[in-house]
Amino acid sequence: MSIIKLNGYDLSLEDLIKVCRYGHKVELTEKAIERIKTARAIVDDLVENEKVSYGITTGFGKFSDVVISKKDTRQLQINLIRSHACGVGNPLSEEIVRAMMLLRINALSKGYSGVRLETLQVLIDMLNAGVHPIVPEKGSLGSSGDLAPLSHMVLTMLGEGEAIYKGERMDSKDAMEKAGIKPLEYLSSKEGLSLNNGTQCMTAVGAITVYDAINLMKTADIALGLTMEGLNGITCAMDERVHLVRPHKGQFNTAKNMLEMLDGSEMTTEQGELRVQDSYTLRCSPQVHGGCKDALDYVVKKIEIEMNSVTDNPIIFPGENQKIISGGNFHGEPMALAFDFLGIALSEIANISERRLEKMVNPALSHGLPAFLVNEGGVNSGFMIVQYSAASLVSENKVLAHPASVDSIPSSANQEDHVSMGTIASRHARDILDNARKVLAMEILASAQAIDLRGKKKLGKGTEEAYKVIRERTPFVDKDRIMYKDINICEDIIKENLLVEAVEKAIGKELLVSEEIVSDLEL
Repeated sequence: MSIIKLNGYDLSLEDLIKVCRYGHKVELTEKAIERIKTARAIVDDLVENEKVSYGITTGFGKFSDVVISKKDTRQLQINLIRSHACGVGNPLSEEIVRAMMLLRINALSKGYSGVRLETLQVLIDMLNAGVHPIVPEKGSLGSSGDLAPLSHMVLTMLGEGEAIYKGERMDSKDAMEKAGIKPLEYLSSKEGLSLNNGTQCMTAVGAITVYDAINLMKTADIALGLTMEGLNGITCAMDERVHLVRPHKGQFNTAKNMLEMLDGSEMTTEQGELRVQDSYTLRCSPQVHGGCKDALDYVVKKIEIEMNSVTDNPIIFPGENQKIISGGNFHGEPMALAFDFLGIALSEIANISERRLEKMVNPALSHGLPAFLVNEGGVNSGFMIVQYSAASLVSENKVLAHPASVDSIPSSANQEDHVSMGTIASRHARDILDNARKVLAMEILASAQAIDLRGKKKLGKGTEEAYKVIRERTPFVDKDRIMYKDINICEDIIKENLLVEAVEKAIGKELLVSEEIVSDLEL
C-alpha cells in the first residue's frame, strides 16, 4: 500500500478513504515538520515569558479570563481532556475514528496550532498501527468544534480511556502496549486545546458519507434504468435537447447516463407507442436525481476545503508579523449546513425510489404487471411488504432530514452562545444514506422481478449487465419466500459496488455525477 504524505494542504477524499477504509499508512512531509517546530517554539516562548494568551496561559470558555501560571500549564491541558471527554452513546465505527484521527493529523501538520512534533507522532503511530480510540457518537454541539469526541481520541494518546486493537476492545494503555507505542507522559501548553478543538468528527462522518453517496447516486441511476425497462418506460424524456435547454449539470448527466445504459433495449418505448407520457417518477427522474447530484457536488467542495483547514483556536501565525489570534474557525456552521443539504438530497433519492417501487407493485399503476409482482396473488403476497418496508424507511428519513443546523443552544455560561449542531447533521446524513441504500436495494430487486414478469427481452447495454449481477445472487420469485434475505443480498451488491462496476465496464466509461456539460449540439 502507498504511504499518504500529509502536509495539511492537499489531502483528497480518495486518500482519506484509502487510510480510513483500506489501512494505508501516513507520514508527515519535511515542510510540515518544519512548520510544526516553528509554531511550537512560539508557544514555548509565550509560556516561558508568562504572556497572556487564550488557552495557553488562560482557562477555557467562560474561564478565559483566568490566568494560569507557568507551573500549571501542563495540568491545565490534561484537565481539559479529562473533563471534556463526556461523549455518550454507541462508539463511532473504527472507519470513522480513523478518518477523525487522519483529519486531526492533517490539520495540525499545517503548523498553526503549536503542538510538539513528538505529540503528533504518537497520533500518527496509533493510526498506522491500528489503535482506534473508543469515541462515543453523541455529545458534540459542533462548536467549539467536536470537543467531546476529540477528547476521547486524545485520552488514548495518554494511555487513558478505551481503544480497539486488532478487533478487541480494551483499556487504552493495554492497546498501546500491545501496539508497541509509548503513551504521552503529559500534554504541554496548548496541546490539549490543539487536539480537541476542531471539526474533525463531523467532517470524518460527513466525508465518508459523501464518498459513499457518490456511488449511491450512480446506483440510483442504475435502479432507474432497470425500472424503466420493468415498466416499459418512455426514453424521449431523456433526450439531450430537453436537458440542454435547462442545463443543470446533474440533470443533464442523469439523462445521459440513462440513454447510455438503455442503449439497445427492447423493453423501453417512445412517446405515443404505448402511452403519451410517463408519470413523474420516470419522466422527471433526471431532474430529481440531477438536483440531488448537484447538492452532492456542493457538499464535496465544502468537505475538500474543510479537510485541509485549520479549525482549532487560538491560531498561531509565525513570521515577521507574528501573531496569535483567538477566532472562531472551530464553528461547524459551514459543514452543518452542507451536511443537512446532503441528508436532504439522499432522502429525496430514497423518496423517488420508493415511488418507483410502488408503481411496479401497484396493479393500477404498473401498466399490466401482476399485483405485487407475483403470480397467484392472494396465495402469494409477493413484494407487498417490500414496498411497505421501503415506505417505513423513507418516512424515517423525512424525520432525520429535518435540518440540525437550524437549532442552537448556549453552553459554557453563554460564552459559547451559538453552536452549529454539525456533528448531528453529519450523523443524520449517514443514517439517511444507510436507509436510502436499503430502499434502492428493494427497487433493484423489484425491477428484476418486473422485467422477468414482463417477459424479458433484450435489455440495454448497461442494464443487461446490472440484471445479470442481480440474478446471479437472487433468483426470480415464483412463490412467496423469506424476502429480507434477498433484500440484504441486494444491499450487499450495492455496498460492494458490483452494479456500478458492471455497468461502467459495459458502457465503457464512468457513470456521470458532477461532470460539466459537454455538447456540440446547436439548437
